Amino acid sequence: MPLPFLFGPLFASLLAALSGVRLRGAGQVSVGARTILGVAVGASITPLVLNQIPHMLVSIALVPLYILAIAAVGVPFFCKVCKFDRVTAYYSAMPGGLQDMVIFGQEAGGDVRALSLVHATRVLVIVSLAPIILTQMMGIGLDNPVGEPASELPPFEMVLMVIAALVGWKGGEKIGLFGASILGPMIVTAALSLPGIILHRPPSEAILCAQFFIGMGIGVGYVGITLRELRQFVASGIAYVLLLAALALVFTEIVVTSGLAAPLDGLLAFSPGGQAEMTVLAIIAGADLGYVVVHHLTRLIFVITGAPLLAKFFLANKKNDQDQD
Repeated sequence: MPLPFLFGPLFASLLAALSGVRLRGAGQVSVGARTILGVAVGASITPLVLNQIPHMLVSIALVPLYILAIAAVGVPFFCKVCKFDRVTAYYSAMPGGLQDMVIFGQEAGGDVRALSLVHATRVLVIVSLAPIILTQMMGIGLDNPVGEPASELPPFEMVLMVIAALVGWKGGEKIGLFGASILGPMIVTAALSLPGIILHRPPSEAILCAQFFIGMGIGVGYVGITLRELRQFVASGIAYVLLLAALALVFTEIVVTSGLAAPLDGLLAFSPGGQAEMTVLAIIAGADLGYVVVHHLTRLIFVITGAPLLAKFFLANKKNDQDQD
């Protein structure tokens, strides 16, 4: 099975949750495991990657258009087909982080349970299908080494990685950085990678540990689900993923045929999955990690900063239409 440390815990936790077992997440341990991926991405940001960013600008400029296309398709789908209220429909459609979209939606008066299950289903389906597409349709092996063993890495660098992870994570939380557990360590590690102080990614054991907790966390999201929720929210999430997949393939085709990216890099960059999960796949598949991460960061920044503003705009227009009626 591809990615056993990710899919093993994921499907075991999922089956247990669907069987009625009252699982609990690992709390801060699970969040802390994500810092490993932040360090891995930060260590991959080298002067060579920075020099490539100007060549990515045209491709990056497509990301806002991608998000607008998703909103144009997703909001009507959840409103008219799934019969969600306007707030829940909007935040269900936005491909941001699961926690961010649930929090924003809750503050705006949306259905928290629906948002949680729709986004958990989005991540679950995409993470499950992406390896199949890569291996069976694109002929790409998922056997790229995730990193060197801890025994082969300089101890001083590993100490620096731990410090970067903790400082970036907790420092990011203190200043209100979204996705602090990944972005904080990424920023601190990149600051050490660019001058050549850190030259390696985290050890393979650490990255496998991160996969384990990420997979388990996805499965735990289905604890307490009822048959009604399974029919309504999970089925809606699965149907929506198919729409998202179609849009992702369109934008992937654009960047690939335009010569802006290789097929593997374009597919992972525009895949609407979670940043952590796509980072793992990029590492395992041997993709251009810099290209993939830059596009996902751009998507998350636009979604997280723009979602509340666009939601107010959509909801205000909806209220005006109702008042006129």
